Amino acid sequence: MDQIQEAFALRLQEKGIKVTPAQLDQFETYYKELVEWNEKMNLTGITEREQVYTKHFYDSISLAFYIDMNEIRTMADIGSGAGFPGIPLKICFPHLQLTIIDSLNKRINFLKHVVEQTGLEQVLLLHGRAEDWARKPEHRDHYDLVTARAVAKLTVLNEFCLPYAKVGGVFAAMKGSSPDEEIKEASRSLKELKGKLRRVERFTLPIEESERHIVIIDKTAGTPGKYPRKAGTALKTPL
Repeated sequence: MDQIQEAFALRLQEKGIKVTPAQLDQFETYYKELVEWNEKMNLTGITEREQVYTKHFYDSISLAFYIDMNEIRTMADIGSGAGFPGIPLKICFPHLQLTIIDSLNKRINFLKHVVEQTGLEQVLLLHGRAEDWARKPEHRDHYDLVTARAVAKLTVLNEFCLPYAKVGGVFAAMKGSSPDEEIKEASRSLKELKGKLRRVERFTLPIEESERHIVIIDKTAGTPGKYPRKAGTALKTPL
């Protein structure tokens, strides 16, 4: 364990999350694969090792500071890109049954490789549009926790993600700057998609002190039949 990993493990420990040497090895393998594959395809603009550990790994795991992951069994990560937050959370909490959905097959292939190299089990990687998979009975109204660490606005994310959450489950949108304005704009989509804002958590990332927000939304009833609308509609005409 070197200095960067030691600091990473210590910061997590301060939040009550213990990582073993084997888990730290998995993070290091993930980091190496990310940087290597990033030379062939665009996965991330952040490749400096300490920054990856802070801005991708720690940032992803921050969800577990506010949601008890031991109570979560099934989790869906929508539009996961290079695997954030799903893979770091899965490394820390191996019991999670993780489903990742991404519209780019190249990214899914990268994630398949990461899962193989790190030896993670119970990870389902699906290529396609979030709106299409949400129509499949085995994914609709099914997951304890649904996450997105995407740049889309909350009105759009609600339609992408809430259909996956089971009744009584949670959708957590991970945001950078303050989402207050987005939350106001999203009141109709929340009502339509049977979501209810529980709270917004605010914190700053270590080292570079940048702002982070997690919008926690409860799923109050089954997804109405007309949602999600056809692929692409939510982006063009948000609710």
